[in-house]
Amino acid sequence: MHFVDQTCRSPRRSLATDGQSVICASVNDPHHLLPHRESLESSRNPLLICLVGLALLTLAACSGGDSKGRGGPREANVGYVVVQPQTVPIPVTLGGRVVAYQTSEVRPQVNGLIKRIYFDEGGYVRAGQPLFQIDPSLYRASVAQAQANLASARASSAAAKAKADRYKPLAAMGAVAQQDYTDAQAAANEAAAAVQQARAALSTAQINLRFTTVPAPISGRIGRSLFTVGALVSNSQTDPLAVIQRTDPTYVDMQQSASDLTKLRQRLASGGVAPGSTTVHLNLDDGTQYPQAGTVQFSEVTVNQDSGTVTLRAKFPNPRNILLPGMFVTAVFDQATDKNAFLVPQQAVKRDFNGAAYVYLVGPGNKVVQRTVVTDRTSGSNWVVTSGLKAGDKVITQALDTLKAGASVNPAPASQPQRIGAPRSGAAGSKKQGG
Repeated sequence: MHFVDQTCRSPRRSLATDGQSVICASVNDPHHLLPHRESLESSRNPLLICLVGLALLTLAACSGGDSKGRGGPREANVGYVVVQPQTVPIPVTLGGRVVAYQTSEVRPQVNGLIKRIYFDEGGYVRAGQPLFQIDPSLYRASVAQAQANLASARASSAAAKAKADRYKPLAAMGAVAQQDYTDAQAAANEAAAAVQQARAALSTAQINLRFTTVPAPISGRIGRSLFTVGALVSNSQTDPLAVIQRTDPTYVDMQQSASDLTKLRQRLASGGVAPGSTTVHLNLDDGTQYPQAGTVQFSEVTVNQDSGTVTLRAKFPNPRNILLPGMFVTAVFDQATDKNAFLVPQQAVKRDFNGAAYVYLVGPGNKVVQRTVVTDRTSGSNWVVTSGLKAGDKVITQALDTLKAGASVNPAPASQPQRIGAPRSGAAGSKKQGG
């Protein structure tokens, strides 16, 4: 080994004693020390290598003893549920629009000027309630004329009937010609027919006079008046005077794809599913649920050529008039029920890289079995599995992250609380001795 003696005065002088060389160097000249520092570092490398090797051997010995003490990997504790087939409803969500239960357009049946309006716009009206008053002057005159014509016809009829009655016995005795009696009898019949015509004309005039008061055809809420006082209306106009809508109860027309409806009918015919409930629930535009439930009434027998959909109509009570005609809503109802479906907790269903769903089962010998399943939809916190499972399968729902197919597990029902026991005395003693 080489040592540097900084007390030496001569930088070139060296002294060798017992195989060790002392190299003198001046403090002011540190460059003479560089080659000797390199030799010093090289001499330390074997010692470092020996120390590292000794540390690795010590760690290997400790780790070997620890693994030997543990006795190999432990079995994972997993929780499972036993699945059984059950009847699961098949919900359908459809868009719909509110339609009034009854809609009536108030129209005039006679011509004239509007004299008065008897209702408040937007209010509730009852059937038969007067809404508009059309000028009745001309129609009153028509009634009076019809009454006069009827009186004239009745007088003529009475005279003709009396003449025919006088000619009848005279014709039987031959005092008058038979033709004269026949003519008198025909005149009496004609006069009686004229009375009927005058009576019908009077009835028509009275009806027209009654039509000058326009009533509400149905009960419901009336909209704004489309004509004001003084407007001329006629029985041939295209625009109504007002519109009345009955909204309690009310209808909701839902649109369903014709292809989906065809598939459902085929499944119903094959017995794969059973008919569901006709009860319908509504979700409003703001996301809230309508408090009243409705009932499906019928479905159309034709398909809309433009949209390829079939209209289903449901009836809802609407006492507070929350549902307004034309409002868009979302209808949810159980159109059918699946009789052989399995409900599996959502956390138990996994997906592979291809998107296929699978679950882990507790197989024979408490070995993990991976099973591919078909999931159609969710029901609450569960997946609805329609294929891949059978009655009595134990589906693992807990501790899924570390499981692999074929691994040994320690299964327990998912509803059973897991207990952590105290460490075994043997394990504690060995750990104490090792410490």
